[in-house]
Amino acid sequence: MSLVLLSLATLCWGTVSPEPTIRCGSEPGPSPEWMVQHTLTPGDLRDLRVEPVKSSVAMEDYSVLMNVSWRLRADASIRLLKATKICVTGKSNVQSYSCVRCNYTEAFQTQTRPSGGRWTFSYAGFPVEPDTVYLIGAHNVPNANMNEDPPSTSVNFTSPGCLNHIMKYRKKCIEAGSLWDPNITACKKNETAIEVNFTTSPLGNKYMALIQNIIVIGFSVVLELQQNPPSRASVVIPVTGESEDAVVQLIPYFRTCGNDCIRRKGTVALCPQTGMSFPLDSRRSTLGGWLPLFLSALLVATWVLSVGVYLLWRHERTRKASLPTTTLLPPIKVLVVYPSEICFHHTVCNFTEFLQNHCRSEVILEEWQKKKIAEMGPVQWLTTQKQAVDKVIFLLSNDVNPRCDGTCGRHEGSPHENSQDLFPLAFNLFCSDLRSQTPLHKYMVVYFREADTKDEYSALSVCPKYHLMKDAPTFCTELLRVKQQVSARKKDGCSL
Repeated sequence: MSLVLLSLATLCWGTVSPEPTIRCGSEPGPSPEWMVQHTLTPGDLRDLRVEPVKSSVAMEDYSVLMNVSWRLRADASIRLLKATKICVTGKSNVQSYSCVRCNYTEAFQTQTRPSGGRWTFSYAGFPVEPDTVYLIGAHNVPNANMNEDPPSTSVNFTSPGCLNHIMKYRKKCIEAGSLWDPNITACKKNETAIEVNFTTSPLGNKYMALIQNIIVIGFSVVLELQQNPPSRASVVIPVTGESEDAVVQLIPYFRTCGNDCIRRKGTVALCPQTGMSFPLDSRRSTLGGWLPLFLSALLVATWVLSVGVYLLWRHERTRKASLPTTTLLPPIKVLVVYPSEICFHHTVCNFTEFLQNHCRSEVILEEWQKKKIAEMGPVQWLTTQKQAVDKVIFLLSNDVNPRCDGTCGRHEGSPHENSQDLFPLAFNLFCSDLRSQTPLHKYMVVYFREADTKDEYSALSVCPKYHLMKDAPTFCTELLRVKQQVSARKKDGCSL
């Protein structure tokens, strides 16, 4: 009898169907089931989640993938389910799109797992780039019929940057300096100098150190000839304002990432006092011998203090005149004009941000004052701005980066599609000043790639020209010198 029951149990166990699993493959186009009319279709997913995972521990084969997991709804429509399709759209400098279809190996016989809980599956195969926004959408197959509202689920996912503990081992991030530890130390030597020390990287030998306290108060370019092994670099940076607790920003320029390398930061502290230390017993014995001299010195100091207070009261005006001024100069007003073919977001906006953050400038762009230009007229507006600003900058660029075409292409609604190009008008005003021998100290030319002034604008060759980022320190210094000269002229005029 026992043998019979055991045989029946074995037979029943063998007839139980296996649990469904998934087999996934690429399917960029619509699913074939979409072309067929279905009486009933499965519902949408219960849940959809995304997280980054590393695919390999080996450094030479390291990559980061997107692990997409989903749960099915526990309803009767699960019996109709054949597959789940997942599509991922990545929005970065270059937009990407890919789809994967995951077929279920078995038909679903129950709404939940035999062991309990909802049916849950996952797929890891979409590559993940750092600092990228992804839109992940998923729907069950067969999907809704034509002209019906298809049930689908979607989530947004933003991948972490190169300093993330998973992303930093990507080859692209390593080349941008993710594994570089500069160990920045910065200390205030005196009121006008900051000493910055950091460890160099074998990826490059050029760095820029900025001292920021709301605004940039000092900067210096560091060139290190020894690249490998890494060495300790030191630079003393002159500053023009209060620097204690200021932020040090270290900008590397590596061969692999150029101007887009990972920046590092540190904090300015007071430099440690150097001097000889004495044992405790020696200091106690020395204190007893110096105590009478200390009391005598205290009496002399009291007398000197009294005399000093009297002299301070008597020569108050002289003291006030001799004290250095700490008044912060107002920002430099800069009018930036540029040709219509220039990439506004990629070139003009980045240059404007550089002026505001690193050169203490108040920037005026025609793109931001279209209403005033329409009210005053372009010629009157340009004339008024030229008289009011400290500098007029002609921004030139022959950048043909394909990223510019994707971001600033001449599509409908682009910034310059329906706006008037003010660059020729500004150039004509410049030529008028040139013919009338008006001082041309207000004009500057800035370019990014190489000096490629068109023939019709060749008159700009008489203006000072700066190549960014190569001439960035000289360019900012020149702007700051302009504001100091203007303030000095105002003071001289008031003293007459």
